[in-house]
Amino acid sequence: MWSKIWVRWLAVVMAIPLLLALALWAWWAGIDFQHSGGDPQARVADLGWLPSTPAPARGRILAVLTSAERTLDGHGRAGFELTELSRAWWVFEAAGFEVELASPAGGEPPKVVDTDDAVDADYAFLNEPRTRHAIENTQRLDAVDAARYDAVYVVGGKGAMLDLHGNAALKRILAEVYTRGGVISAVCHGPAALLGVEIAPGQTLLQGRRVTGFSNAEELFLMEDPVQRLGFLLQDALADEGEFSEAPMYLEHVVVDGRVLTGQNPWSTWALAEATVRALGVEPAARPRSSEEHAVDLLQRLHAQGYDAARAAKPRMQPVDNRLLLMHGVIASMRGEYKRLLDLMRLARA
Repeated sequence: MWSKIWVRWLAVVMAIPLLLALALWAWWAGIDFQHSGGDPQARVADLGWLPSTPAPARGRILAVLTSAERTLDGHGRAGFELTELSRAWWVFEAAGFEVELASPAGGEPPKVVDTDDAVDADYAFLNEPRTRHAIENTQRLDAVDAARYDAVYVVGGKGAMLDLHGNAALKRILAEVYTRGGVISAVCHGPAALLGVEIAPGQTLLQGRRVTGFSNAEELFLMEDPVQRLGFLLQDALADEGEFSEAPMYLEHVVVDGRVLTGQNPWSTWALAEATVRALGVEPAARPRSSEEHAVDLLQRLHAQGYDAARAAKPRMQPVDNRLLLMHGVIASMRGEYKRLLDLMRLARA
């Protein structure tokens, strides 16, 4: 995602010398980036929070991935977001849940690996033969036996808007798991799959529920023509069927409404996965918050309480991904929010 933002930002910077000067100042200032990004060679053993011995078997979760590789116009990349699968996978397994994967076409679905966002947990997923085999050999949705699963977790990525939304086989699975007392969760664009799922005559899964998903503000900031490329705006569709809950752009936001749980964007994945485990009656494995999550915590504090409160909190929230703070500064500059840009640059340097 961030690579698209950089391209747009550079176009703005070329026209606004002040922003270029500020960006150069931030670089010169010696901001600490050692906690930004992950190790491409990371292995499962490097994820120190995972239990050394397997947790007691507690059930099975079906994670659903898109098979759509391109957007409707044929030019844009669709697929599923790896970070929205990998982080949830480790949380589910650490709590004792077996994870199985399915997609509309089966086999290996198209994945999007954004190295700007990847952390050790994501690279470990790619480097582990067992998990790599799982994403290369997903089962077809129309062959899934819903009775095998305690929960369904719908992974996001733009492709979810194209072949998970309205998918008859997935609707059947979601309705069966939910009406049997199971848990349904979905992240980012994944909630598109929850639209129109009938759980009783005249009653849909989202009817009367609070729900979130990738917001219009987030979508339109990254894509000029989302309706032409994806078919519809997710927030609008979710608001038509339920009560949409929106947080500031690209910050963690999870909505729990009974046994239906949704996360607004990729930065909500850890929290949504842990909430899903709790909804299944299990306490998730203890896990230190990552440098990325600490950065999001600071961004939320900055939004709610201002710079002084965020600056005072930073020493207690270590490590911090300062690159993520600066990327939100780039977003602020593109939106003409220059005070916020300066606050974020100061916060990254603090």
